[in-house]
Amino acid sequence: MRHEFRNAAIAPSRRASTSTLGRRGLLALPVAALAMPTVLRAQGPWPSQLIRLVVPYGPGGSTDLVMRIMAPRMSAFLGRPIVIENRAGGGSTVGTDFTAKSTDGHTFVHATLASTGVAAALYHNLPYDPVRDLAAIAPTVFVPLTLAITTTGWNVGTAQQLIETLRANPGKYQYGSNGVGSTGHLANANFATRIGAQVEHVPYRAGSQTINALITGEIQFVQDVYGLLLPYHQSGQAKCLFVTAEERSRLMPDVPTMTEAGVPPYKAYSWFGLFGPSSTPRPVVDRMAAAVEHALADTGIAARLEEMGTPVMRGWSPDRFAAYVAEEVRDWAPLVRASGARAD
Repeated sequence: MRHEFRNAAIAPSRRASTSTLGRRGLLALPVAALAMPTVLRAQGPWPSQLIRLVVPYGPGGSTDLVMRIMAPRMSAFLGRPIVIENRAGGGSTVGTDFTAKSTDGHTFVHATLASTGVAAALYHNLPYDPVRDLAAIAPTVFVPLTLAITTTGWNVGTAQQLIETLRANPGKYQYGSNGVGSTGHLANANFATRIGAQVEHVPYRAGSQTINALITGEIQFVQDVYGLLLPYHQSGQAKCLFVTAEERSRLMPDVPTMTEAGVPPYKAYSWFGLFGPSSTPRPVVDRMAAAVEHALADTGIAARLEEMGTPVMRGWSPDRFAAYVAEEVRDWAPLVRASGARAD
């Protein structure tokens, strides 16, 4: 099952195929019933205790919601309870580092592009290496974005009006994100750089805080997942000005693409995925990958994730996902430097 991820922000060489991700990523996963090596069987079957899934952001954001939707199905597949633990901080690097250093054999992280491909260039002293210290298991969803503005405290109503207002008032206005180094942070930094505007960044610890700041006018704009911003767009508490994909979203067909809105193209997307510490045995990696695939294959779960604006990424092998993560680390490094975004 393939999904068309048409994203204007992805480099031309990556858009050459009909799928943003599929050409490199779609491989059949191993069957669910995997034979454990003798040494692991001697220690007892895995999992032998509850499983901790770390979300490296506060509650209420898209990374958190996606995992909470998937977790019950994964728990049923694995036969053990799954506890979701929010460990926010450092633009998602705190929770990711906690997992990288975990030794209990049952801790994983629902990490993102921000905490892997972007963090490697954003932080001068990142306490983990996204490729060396994490075991890539499986991606979960792809994340195109929409830019939404507050409808409180100013008279901006179009993308062009936003650009003109920001350019004419350097340092006066603010954008919010779910933390330094998050997808929203970098997308907005790239946007401001691309249009030649000086805008202040206000980081929050949770997606719910960021959205509340937007609708109250504490900040002027954000970039986030379609589904999270759609209710506020529909109610008039916020207004989505454009989407960063090449095609309009069926969730908000009245919102133009960045090309239609006359916005200079810039890189703005994310993806989420499951990782464990690098010491995770391969049979455990494969079993967790099978649990992810089992959850994403559920039509009800897939529909809910689609409604959030986060299409599922099914059929990835751990090896292919690991190669993709390494490629993202290489691709994003020059873009992060060019944006001027720094976290330390």
